[in-house]
Amino acid sequence: MIEKSLYDDYVIDFKENFTTEDESYLLIFNQKRELYLNESERIPLVSLDYLSNFNVNFCIYIGTYKNKACFTVNVHDTDDYYKLQDVYEINKDTYQIATRAVLVNDWYLLNQYCGKCGSKTQTKEGSMSLKCPKCGISFHGKIQPAVIIAIHKDGKLLMARHSYNTRVKYALIAGFVEMGESIEEAVHREVKEEVGINVKNLQYMGSQPWPFPNSLMCAYKAEYDSGDIKVDGDEILKAKWFSKEEIEEHQSDISIYSVLLDDFKRTY
Repeated sequence: MIEKSLYDDYVIDFKENFTTEDESYLLIFNQKRELYLNESERIPLVSLDYLSNFNVNFCIYIGTYKNKACFTVNVHDTDDYYKLQDVYEINKDTYQIATRAVLVNDWYLLNQYCGKCGSKTQTKEGSMSLKCPKCGISFHGKIQPAVIIAIHKDGKLLMARHSYNTRVKYALIAGFVEMGESIEEAVHREVKEEVGINVKNLQYMGSQPWPFPNSLMCAYKAEYDSGDIKVDGDEILKAKWFSKEEIEEHQSDISIYSVLLDDFKRTY
């Protein structure tokens, strides 16, 4: 997982109609949320004229990256670009700024019209938001907070087989935060719903942006408290306790899952 701050290389800004004649970083996304990279597998650092090679839907200035203007660009293209998971393996710095850019791309794409009255939205001066000129409603960027939990018991880690993820046999309990609940309440609820047990002594382990599609993943470890494992049979098909020697290794450390797993291995 990336440890450095996004803001080591990036200064946040937002302008809908900003233009420049200087070379800029262009983060170009197709209709499959895949990123265009040049022949050197890098973000193009070029003038805006470069976009004449693409069928552009919109181009938005999102700040400066490595002291150059930076744009997120949405194009009407279904050609194969680079999946974000592959970008992470190629260059983690590129993946980090692409995470910011693709989320702005998604937000702008989905909020060009007011969800209440259907009017065309306009940029709101002084903030990264869109505003309906008729209703006055503002549309700010939205993310979906989620939790991922490492549950410890007697030197073992609870892992589950998810019905929606066939890439790995077993993974940690995870789920979205519901409206009206705290993140800690979400931890307790998700664990109870999915595997039927209670946990205690929650410890926050960090967070990461997760653009699949638009989450903020909050990681916790917890101790087993009570109850017997009983899976829901819907999202969770099986669940059991693993020693560190029995845990399947993941090929990538893109997820904060790797932080929780490393902590478990150090602890036991």
